[in-house]
Amino acid sequence: MALTFANKVTVGRILIVPFFIATLLYSPERTYLRHVALGIFLLAMISDVIDGYIARERKQKTRAGAILDPLADKLLLMSAFLCLYKIGDLFLRVRFPMWLVVAVISRDAILLVGSMIIYLFQGKLDIQPTIWGKATTFCQVMSILGIFFQWNFSVYIWSVTIVLATISAVDYIRNGIKVLNDHAG
Repeated sequence: MALTFANKVTVGRILIVPFFIATLLYSPERTYLRHVALGIFLLAMISDVIDGYIARERKQKTRAGAILDPLADKLLLMSAFLCLYKIGDLFLRVRFPMWLVVAVISRDAILLVGSMIIYLFQGKLDIQPTIWGKATTFCQVMSILGIFFQWNFSVYIWSVTIVLATISAVDYIRNGIKVLNDHAG
């Protein structure tokens, strides 16, 4: 089966994650790479909007897209939090606190594992993003941009991010348990 154009854009987002990681990890030695990493991050965020729009408008929503799109988001965001935390002590004035990185990574890891469990039990994955999940992703992106741009008010964004991450994690877990219970009954 051929990939739709929207799925190809999503696969492209997945394929640029290693380049994003490399530019961040080498950026303390070559500061211009921080700008390259920011460009890659922004490109990924814009392409996320574009592939979603294309999938809806051209009616190209697929099972592959339903799995690949959130996977691409999680890979990029988790990579950004981990890498920006790792290099933070080297040159950043504003940097992620460990509690935020642990919370964000834990939430996303729980969601990925939960999705895999649902897929294993049902043979399909049909979990729709919630307003809490979208708000959390938005705040995660803003948190990352806060580090890139060294915003002094980033701590406020992080506070909202942690609250939304907690609410969305509980909401997704609750919905996932309901899906599994409905399947068992």
